[in-house]
Amino acid sequence: MASERTAWLRQGGGAGRRVATAFEAGRSGTSGWRRTVGGGLVWVGAAALLGVSGQRTARRAAMRGIGAVAMASAVTRTLARPTAHRAEAPHAAGPAASAAAFAAGVVLEAPRYGLLVAPAAAALTAARIRSGARHPGDVAVGTAIGIGAAALTARWWPVKPETAAAAAPPRRPAPALADGAGLHVVVNPSSGVSRSTDVDDAVDRLRSLLPKAEFLVPQEGQELPELLERAARQAKEAGGALGACGGDGTINAATEVAARLGVPLAVFPGGTFNHFAVDLGNQTMEDVARAVCDGDAIVADVGCARVPDGPEQLFLNTFSLGVYSDLVHAREQLEKRIGKWPALVVGLARVLAAGSPVSVSVNGRPKRLWLLFAGNGIYHPAGFAPTYRTQLDDGLLDVRAVDAGTPLARTRLLLAVLTGTLHNSRVLTTAQVRGLRLEVLKGDPRFSYDGEVTRAAAPRLVLDKRTRAVTLYRPAEKDQWLR
Repeated sequence: MASERTAWLRQGGGAGRRVATAFEAGRSGTSGWRRTVGGGLVWVGAAALLGVSGQRTARRAAMRGIGAVAMASAVTRTLARPTAHRAEAPHAAGPAASAAAFAAGVVLEAPRYGLLVAPAAAALTAARIRSGARHPGDVAVGTAIGIGAAALTARWWPVKPETAAAAAPPRRPAPALADGAGLHVVVNPSSGVSRSTDVDDAVDRLRSLLPKAEFLVPQEGQELPELLERAARQAKEAGGALGACGGDGTINAATEVAARLGVPLAVFPGGTFNHFAVDLGNQTMEDVARAVCDGDAIVADVGCARVPDGPEQLFLNTFSLGVYSDLVHAREQLEKRIGKWPALVVGLARVLAAGSPVSVSVNGRPKRLWLLFAGNGIYHPAGFAPTYRTQLDDGLLDVRAVDAGTPLARTRLLLAVLTGTLHNSRVLTTAQVRGLRLEVLKGDPRFSYDGEVTRAAAPRLVLDKRTRAVTLYRPAEKDQWLR
């Protein structure tokens, strides 16, 4: 009867044949859950669970794990197929490769989560061997491919260390503000505050951590710099500190006021990306509250872009000319869906197709550049996608420029990014300097700093550093290898 039912289904066209095939697979002992594991759907689900946890480290681990699974799947499908001696052979190593790739990717990025994922991956793979669905030799090959794919992701997207960037303690200790007494915190609602809470929830949470602190939220028509200035002056009079809760733009504005008035600054991560807070080591609001109460602080450099004899703009993270700001915007729009490195490649292709080089003089030498990037401190990795710093007070600007004057510059740039060899490419020039003179020779003198885009007051700019210009609260160092 079963064979007659299968024959009848096969006569029903493509859909019937697919149902018949699935029916025969079920009769042969390949159960639904095993097919799901083999297809990698379980790792997509695991990545989704890590992603919704709300932890930045967990999200990075999920993206690295899925990226490794995609690479391992591509390898097993393209390399195994030509050597297949039976129908199952092209896919024999696939499930083991996916399991090993996801587990190894998570372990690389976040060992704490890897301790949960790796045993599950090993147990599922062992179950397949015991059931006879896979030969041990196939599993060994697949495991090697998966681990190799996870390791290879680090070529394009280096693993960020969980330890905070190094920095010196302040010459004069920051005040220890018990329960936040003397701390004046400005909360910027336009920063998004966080992915899951609104401004009222953020203030309530901060008030529960620091019940004696003063909290200010800009009202309609009130400018953020105005409020930061007032809060900083009140903090200085009370011998306390300024606090700021928001994204990198908010922290940039708060740093300018704190450095000018000489008051310590408490940086609460409350924006979408919080790049500076992460490098500083302030992962959570609880971290910052503990540092404020204990008086734990460091000093950091501040970058400065200034018009000679004119206005200046500070930057905590990065400064750029050319298409870099468009590239960052395009990458941030895509990276939540497809991962950071694929988003970088797609974004780069888009901005190179639509943009044009900028004519600029660098230290008196005219150049045509696709972009010029200057980091406040030396960034890692060395190639095209600077991600993190290991020191906040090195006194240097990390300058990277992509030269549009070399033959086939756009094509060579894309190929170098795809192959992870941009740091060795002739289209990229790098230097670590204490200062730089720039002049826009042709085009709009726009530049971006810490995620904000603005127009220079004049075509000429000088980039330099204010060394150890601001005192910042952060928790004392501790063993964070499982963070």
